[in-house]
Amino acid sequence: MTGPLSGFKILDLSAVLSGPQATAWLCDQGAEVIKVEAFDGDVLRHVQNSADGLTTVFVSSNRGKQGIAIDLKTEAGIDIVKRMVPEVDVVVQNFRPGAIERMGLDYDALKTINPKLVYCSISGFGTKGPYINKRIYDPIIQGLSGLNAVQGGPGRPPRMIRTVIADVATALTAAQAITAALLSRERTGQGQHVTVAMIDAMISLTWAGMMTGHMLLDQDSVNHKAPDRGDDLIFKTSDGYITAAAVSENEWQGLCRALDRKEWLNHERLNTPKGRTNNTDALSELLSPILETKPSGHWLDLLDQEGVPCGPVLSPADIPDNEQIIANELVDVLDHPGIGRIRQSRPAARFSGTPAHIQGPAPRIGEHTRTILDQFHFSDAEIDDLYAEGVVR
Repeated sequence: MTGPLSGFKILDLSAVLSGPQATAWLCDQGAEVIKVEAFDGDVLRHVQNSADGLTTVFVSSNRGKQGIAIDLKTEAGIDIVKRMVPEVDVVVQNFRPGAIERMGLDYDALKTINPKLVYCSISGFGTKGPYINKRIYDPIIQGLSGLNAVQGGPGRPPRMIRTVIADVATALTAAQAITAALLSRERTGQGQHVTVAMIDAMISLTWAGMMTGHMLLDQDSVNHKAPDRGDDLIFKTSDGYITAAAVSENEWQGLCRALDRKEWLNHERLNTPKGRTNNTDALSELLSPILETKPSGHWLDLLDQEGVPCGPVLSPADIPDNEQIIANELVDVLDHPGIGRIRQSRPAARFSGTPAHIQGPAPRIGEHTRTILDQFHFSDAEIDDLYAEGVVR
């Protein structure tokens, strides 16, 4: 394993997306990640047609990891994990509240085995409050975070973000927090318990933009009202869609020149940065009829020449062939055993001295069980017994 986290070892007890995606990014950065699964595997192995449990979404959130299958409903299975803990740096889990404590694998239990352990617990709502026992997936967090209401707009029905943004925001938060805890440990020699709630991560992500009208407690109701951005800044052209925005005075002047509409410079609702930010509905009414008349490339060239922020609106199918995506080398192609060639996004952050990269394919269920047990000093006889007793696969 190579990368800035090379030499760190993570025991990943998490499932579905938020935990596995966090540890996948840490794996990209060089950490050795051991994924512990039940015998039927992570649920993401079963949400699509798959080849031996290797779905595209599972591969993306578990690439580069080693896989071990353990029956954690058995005392012998719990003992395996406890024997591994002294030699790992991080444990990550996202079991439902109370489950990890019943197993005896909670932080208080494991820190007695390894005081330097960084232990990350991911949950929907944390450890207190009326929602802690609710079963949750990404859409529930989207709704509770206010994001769906904002996406719909004032006076309109809420709208779902059609990607698992709450899971990904939680994964980013967890990965950063784990790294920060490891840095603290390097300085102090002490491990700690990191807790990340999905609702906390999601509201933290959207706060600066979503809550602009709800931060100041001592303003009157008029000033306290959140601005209505109006329409999305997405415009249909004769052959597709583009997005464009003009906030600064220079950008507004450039937009008027690009569209040959100098009379707009003194538009009552759009002649200030605040007006342009809060009245995108008025901007859309002006731009839409004009932009529909010519192809995207024509308008993007003109807008770029005038220094107006703009870009094409890509579909997922467009992304691998986009010239900027290609220039950034954002898409890697893995030759994955069992499923063939698969596109993956490369690690987003670049490191000049310790480059990150995709460390390898995702494991089949229990693919590395024997190798991992051997690595943690289980004897051949012990391993054979664990297989025979149905504790591991």
